[in-house]
Amino acid sequence: MATLRDLRRRVNSVKNTQKITKAMELVAAAKMRRAQSAMEASRPYADAIREVLARLAQGKLETTHPFLVQREVKARLLLLVTADRGLAGGLNANAIRAANRFVRGGPPTRLVTIGRKGRDFFRRFDLELVADRSMLPDRPHLDEIRPPVTVAMEEYLEGKVDEVWLVYTRYVNPVSQVPVTMRLIPPDLGSESDKPEKPKGPQSLYEFEPSPEAVLDALLPRYVEAQVYRAVLENQASFYAAQMTAMRSASDNAGDLIQDLTLVMNKLRQAQITKELMEIVGGAEALAAARGK
Repeated sequence: MATLRDLRRRVNSVKNTQKITKAMELVAAAKMRRAQSAMEASRPYADAIREVLARLAQGKLETTHPFLVQREVKARLLLLVTADRGLAGGLNANAIRAANRFVRGGPPTRLVTIGRKGRDFFRRFDLELVADRSMLPDRPHLDEIRPPVTVAMEEYLEGKVDEVWLVYTRYVNPVSQVPVTMRLIPPDLGSESDKPEKPKGPQSLYEFEPSPEAVLDALLPRYVEAQVYRAVLENQASFYAAQMTAMRSASDNAGDLIQDLTLVMNKLRQAQITKELMEIVGGAEALAAARGK
């Protein structure tokens, strides 16, 4: 049975842990607000470029861009976005689980990762890791995620893969983050769950210069980069939200544990005091009986 000194040490240890989790919760909350602002700023651009691309793809084009060609799928490439760190509940595990289901559910798959958690997980399996990017700053720039995206596009253009897919965690609200699997190349412009609703009423008439084909050639690589950049920002906001929630739960659990340990410690101390009093009373009675004889 634990002694009173052991219980005091354990209470102090849990209190120190609670201070750390509380500080991490506050830091994650501050970073989440910045990440959420960056994520919300990226959404209109990503949605607009998708809308323009859909208009171009539905029109009559003299040539077909390689990214729009539907091939027989013999090999795929998965671009997986995860966080670099843990302590965020099931955020990384859910994204990795979605990626693992994708890998096991179809043709041979090559992998490009953004984030250390996804890279470290799939390194243990017989899966070709083409490129990876980790240790991104809190405010990543497009240039910092462009190299792995360029590798993914080159893999498709060189015919090594027939599809490019993206898995990331979409930010819904501070307590809800959902793993999303979407096809990047060829772009599936009509089936993404996060596609914006088509506006009602009169719409603008677009004229593309110098030609729709030239605009499409320039727009498709930018579309892929914009979707991946948005996914990175969504994942960062999701990470800080999940970490904030996890650290709050850890702080609450630490508080409950401190209360339970304090109760046990008080009971043990009261038992020791009662035992000492009984020993004193017993000794006094024995001494009085000895004197009476």
